[in-house]
Amino acid sequence: MNPYIEALRPKLSKADYDKLCAISIPKVHEFIAKSADLCNAEHVFICSDSVEDKDYIRQQAIATKEETPLNISGHTIHYDGYYDQGRDRKATKYLVPKRIFLSKALNQIDRQEGLAEVKGVLRDSMTGRTMIARFLSLGPTDSVFTILGLQCTDSWYVAHSEDLLYRSGYKIFSKSGSDTQFLRVLHSAGKLTENMVSAEHDKKCIYIDYMDNTIYSVNTQYAGNSIGFKKLAFRLAIRKANTEGWLAEHMMLMGVHGPNGRKTYFAGAFPSACGKTSTAMLPGETILGDDIAYIREIDSVARAVNVEAGIFGIIKDVNPIDDVSIFKVLHNTGEIIFSNVLVKDGKPYWLGMGSELPKEGINFSGKWYEGKKDEAGNEISVAHKNARYAVTLKALENCDPELENPIGVELKGIMYGGRDIKAYVPVQQSFDWEHGIISYGAALETETTFATIGKEGVPEINMMSIQDFISIPLGKNVRNNLDFGKKLQNPPVVFGVNYFLQDKQGNYLNDPKDKHVWIKWMELRVHGEVDAIKTPTGYIPKYEDLRKLFKQLRDKDYSKEDYIKQFSIRVTENMDKIKRVRQFYKKNVTYTPEAVFWELNQQYERLLNAKEKYGDYISPEEFKE
Repeated sequence: MNPYIEALRPKLSKADYDKLCAISIPKVHEFIAKSADLCNAEHVFICSDSVEDKDYIRQQAIATKEETPLNISGHTIHYDGYYDQGRDRKATKYLVPKRIFLSKALNQIDRQEGLAEVKGVLRDSMTGRTMIARFLSLGPTDSVFTILGLQCTDSWYVAHSEDLLYRSGYKIFSKSGSDTQFLRVLHSAGKLTENMVSAEHDKKCIYIDYMDNTIYSVNTQYAGNSIGFKKLAFRLAIRKANTEGWLAEHMMLMGVHGPNGRKTYFAGAFPSACGKTSTAMLPGETILGDDIAYIREIDSVARAVNVEAGIFGIIKDVNPIDDVSIFKVLHNTGEIIFSNVLVKDGKPYWLGMGSELPKEGINFSGKWYEGKKDEAGNEISVAHKNARYAVTLKALENCDPELENPIGVELKGIMYGGRDIKAYVPVQQSFDWEHGIISYGAALETETTFATIGKEGVPEINMMSIQDFISIPLGKNVRNNLDFGKKLQNPPVVFGVNYFLQDKQGNYLNDPKDKHVWIKWMELRVHGEVDAIKTPTGYIPKYEDLRKLFKQLRDKDYSKEDYIKQFSIRVTENMDKIKRVRQFYKKNVTYTPEAVFWELNQQYERLLNAKEKYGDYISPEEFKE
């Protein structure tokens, strides 16, 4: 007799009891039983991923008013509450055993103290409610990439979202052996208001126990905090990857079409709201993933998969001109969950959608009208800047057919990009793997955005766009990336991209659509089909090649003047950037490989030599051989 299943029996229906008994992993039974007991759940629903179970979850999300149907069939709206609109760095903490130290850049708390705190907040949080158990697969099923996950939650919205964002995992759990390892998430929305949003957001806890591969989340409904297999379990996967010698990355994956029917796969790391999804969704190319990638060495080749099977995307500025594919999906019949947009007469509206917005409606603040202010006197916008949509990737016409390939796709290129208004050119290629990983990845600098709670527009180092998610010393993660390249016969070519370069007057030097040109140039470079100009920071495009691409892709006459403005090397700004990066690693990072400082110093010397020869702003024409 299994004591955990027997303890759960009063909370289970006959069908749920049978579904749980079909899984022979004792740790599964233990986690569900202890979670239900701690949170005092009245019932426990075991989702077997059957059509009936998934339909029941959708129905309950609406019945409990966590979601409300919209006019288009399959579309619903969910609100997170006024103060729960992004990943919360302050409330997200690593539980660290005594005498262990991760990094000054990471938020951490003593493990025993943290467990006592978060379990105290979770205690009785599900009184009178049903706890839903979801079994999920991260990465394609039956694959070397597969990582299993189990989430217990009292939010039907969270359980519903997981249908769109992840692959079903119940069957894998039910046929797996008793010693099968899996990631665990326990989430409760906590006390709810009459509008079904978390009432005690000031008591929000998002705690990561990497010693037990468990995530605790309470008093939040924002998906980045509540859906444990978004960025939270990603933190645990990074740790696992570093231990085992592969890469878990905050990267989109896309297929880029080249000459003669060729398709080349790229990965791209961008902090949130820096162009990652819009790059992955470029018209005419295919999207394999928009957020998290696992990359492994298979037969000396870098191969990658999308951890997820759907998109939890920022909806701001999605419009029919710049985002044709996703805009079409958002207006078609099919399953989509909108969050934190404005709704008027059953229709969703968001910032930058390309049409006139209503003067009143329902939004993340409740009943809204133009000019409405919050308690602090700040005017409330018609929709939140971090409003989102959740949709399965297979709903997109440009979904790449290799999405479920168990060995992934061969990566030919990797790009790193952030909001760098002063220094880096729009696109450049590294001299080699080590130079790219350090100068573009480890040195990635960006401005904070609305996707993370806190002040916007603050410059910060965001190493490889995963600094918020790392549960190991940052230096060890850099070393793992450097070592990974040594396993490969031909490592992916590393590029740096920057869509946000400005002139001295604060004007952007790139049109948002220009990114397609940079991508196509990278595809040609990977195959050695265009030359480049060597500069102190990397190889940059030749004007003649960009002019052709601008004409082909955008039917635009690309001027030499624009080229020089965009691709001039800003020596002082680049040298200042290196100083900031070096200081960051000296002050905040342990176990930093010596190669980081060596590579940065080499780049600094190249810039200094160029400055002595040409001055502060150097036209790309000066570097032509």
